[in-house]
Parts: sequence; structure tokens; C-alpha cells
Amino acid sequence: MAYSRQAKDFVAISDLHPNTTHPRVAGVIIGKTDVKSFPDRKSIGFDRFTFGFTIKDSPDYFINVSSWGNDGYINGLSNSFRIGDCVIIENPLVATKDPEKEDRFCPSTPSLYRLLVSEAHSQLSIGSDIETMNRLLPLLHLPVKDSRDFYSLGDIVANGQSLDRTVINILAAVRSIAEPKFFTTADGRKGQRLEVKLFDDSVTSFPLVCWDREAIQLVQTLIPRETVLFISDARIGFDSFRNCMTATVNSKTIITVNPDTKEASLLFSYAKEVSESGVLDEDDRPGDVSVDSISDVYTVSQLKLKAQENPEVFCGITYSFISKLDLDTSVSKVIRSRCSKCRYQVNEEIQSCSNTACPGGDQPLTVTTGFDLLVDVTDHTGTLQSCSLNGTVAEKTLGCNPEEFVSLTEDERTAMKWKILLERCKVYIKITPSPKSRSGMRGNVLQCSLADPGEVKQNMSALQ
Repeated sequence: MAYSRQAKDFVAISDLHPNTTHPRVAGVIIGKTDVKSFPDRKSIGFDRFTFGFTIKDSPDYFINVSSWGNDGYINGLSNSFRIGDCVIIENPLVATKDPEKEDRFCPSTPSLYRLLVSEAHSQLSIGSDIETMNRLLPLLHLPVKDSRDFYSLGDIVANGQSLDRTVINILAAVRSIAEPKFFTTADGRKGQRLEVKLFDDSVTSFPLVCWDREAIQLVQTLIPRETVLFISDARIGFDSFRNCMTATVNSKTIITVNPDTKEASLLFSYAKEVSESGVLDEDDRPGDVSVDSISDVYTVSQLKLKAQENPEVFCGITYSFISKLDLDTSVSKVIRSRCSKCRYQVNEEIQSCSNTACPGGDQPLTVTTGFDLLVDVTDHTGTLQSCSLNGTVAEKTLGCNPEEFVSLTEDERTAMKWKILLERCKVYIKITPSPKSRSGMRGNVLQCSLADPGEVKQNMSALQ
């Protein structure tokens, strides 16, 4: 491989060989593991430290690098760079890799070799040459696997537990990123866990779990709903507690952010359209939360405060009034039809979905019709505006279905409205962070019924 004059002393990964003397390798970091320690067999009572990373210098070639040493050297080296940095490695040892051992625990690479970086013989520095960086940085957006070799989230869900414990590639968009949770294990080791919700044109929410600090640092830089990921070698598992399939980032996984591929471009366009339509904000179906599991009681101001302090979805109970309920407006503003494929609002007269990225494509339009209301929830501390009251929850609250509602006269709709309006209700609500909304959050009513006065008094006094 030929490099420019400024890079002529770099050895290409494809040209590396154990007989290469004093190699100088430039590459961009595409993967990195956390530092780990093991008891030193030669020095009883002391630990040896190690970590690994993967560098890429061309569209087709990348190689794994590992380093062993004492605490100070290894942690210092690891902290000096992160995924996405361009590095120059001076005089690494080029060793023949053990394919069975290495490919089991490290990213699978096309190279027959691996690099060893040692404190005594090697040096690693961050690249600063503009020409070298311009050559290497675009490689971050090229997946390490065939761009067509992936499972959609729908494929994973459809295959279910038959994929349990398998390692596969995934192409998906980022829907949301939770805050990391920190813990200490029984033997005193500190750990962390972060969950990312993914989506594509077949599934609106799918969990990706990160345990390594390096993976967590990477995903925390991503912008939800504006980022597509090609995740190579994610481990698939069945979460019996949540009764769903999950993906986990492991030591083999390489995450490619916003891949420069046709498939990723199509998904990015879909994600952008769905996000701008508000469908993801509205897709808080009550069926995914059991109201029996909700017990925390809040005032409206407490709900708002928790939403500001906690970027994760949460649920609660509030004893409040429905202060806005527009039932006596146009029926088209109370009952809406949505495409059953992408949940875009549609006009059935047109007989087609207006969403150009709809996964239904040119298939005949199929719609779901139901209540689609926005209500205000108010108590003595404030008001939650424009909370969604949809589907069967709205039917139970109003005491009728859409067909029955359409047959009501305007006076009957007004009478129905005043039976509910300004009555103290027990409202089960789901709060979802929504940066694009004016309040920074969206409320979705999971259940609403007239409140028992004794229950209200008992709970409201407890909140004082």
C-alpha cells in the first residue's frame, strides 16, 4: 500500500509481519476494552494489568492491539486515548495470533497477526498530522462486517429465543440513552450499566445493554433519534425478567456510528421522518406498563421536577383534575386514523400513507382508528399540559368506543365532557423525556378514574 510522502514511514496493517523491524503503524481506534487486572504469577501479592483495542488504517484492514504492564503504565496508556482517536504506535511486537482464542474474546480481524505494546519497547501517541487524520477518520464510518449482513430488530424479535446466546450484527437507530447505573459487586469490584433503546422500521424500542466503561463513554456521545449504529458481534440474550430479547455489547463488539452505507442511509432517513412526526413520542402504548406495578404518588410539580432531574421514563400516580378535555370539537380532532405500519396519521380517503419512509411501501393501506386526545392534568401545584389520552384507556375513561362516540349529538358530547372535567381523578401517568417539546417532557395517561375522597385525603396529606 502506498502512502503519501508525510506517511511514507508508516507500515500498513496489511503489510505487517513478525519479521517487520521497528514498525510504525498509524490507525484510528474503532474499538477498546476496559482495563482488567489479574494476579501476577511471578510476583505474589501483585497484579498485572491489561487492556486491548482495535485500530484500522484502510477500508479492509484492521488489527487487534493489547498491552500488559503495571497499574500506572496501563491505566495511564488507556486514559490517553479513546474510540475515534487517531494514534501512532511505534515499535510494537508483531505476533501471530491464535485464531480460536483471539476471535473468541476479541473482534474478528482479517489480519493473521496482533500487536503487543509494551512500556519498555513501544510508544503510542495521538496523531496530529492533518493529512493522516483526514485519511483515517472516514474509516470510522465503515462497518467491519458486510454492510448487508445484519439482523433487523424485527428479525430478532421474530426469531425469539432461538437466537439466545448467539452473536450477530445489528443495524438500528438510537431512540434514547438512559443514565448509567453504578454498583459494587459482592467481592468489592465497582461496575456500571447503561441501557440504550434502539428502533428501526420494524420495532419501536429494543434494549442494547452496555457494561464496559469504554462502550458507555462512546454511546453517551450519541444524539438520540439522529444516530444510526451498525453493531457488529452483539450478543443476543433473552431477558426472562422483562420477557423480551436484548442485545449486549461485549469484548468482540465493534460499534460503527452513522455508517457510510446505503442501508444505513435509508434507516437514517426513516428515523428522521418518524422523529419529526412525533410518532416516537406518541408511541407510549399503555400495554407495555402494568398499572398494578405503579405505586409512587406525586403532585404535578413533583412529576415535573423528577422529569427534569431524571432523563429516564418513569411512571406515577397523581390525584388531579382533568382541566382540559376537548370532546365537543371536531370529531377529526378526537378520533384519528393512523397507518398500522408506521403510525403516521393518515387520511383514509387518500388510501395511502404520506410517510415516504413507511415500511409498508406500496402495500395497500391498513389503518387503526381510535381516540387520540390531548388533556391537561392539574392540581394545586401546577398543570401538565397536552398529556396523551389514547386508545382503550380513553375508551374506559369516556365510557364509550369511537363508533359510539361518533353517533353522539354535540350536546351529548358536551355532557360527557362535564362529567369528567374538573372532577378529582386518580391518574396513572407515564412521563417520557422529550427534548423537542416545550416542557421537555410528555405525559401519557395509562388509566384515569374518579378518585375516592378518603384515598385522596390520605395520599395528599402524605405528600405535604
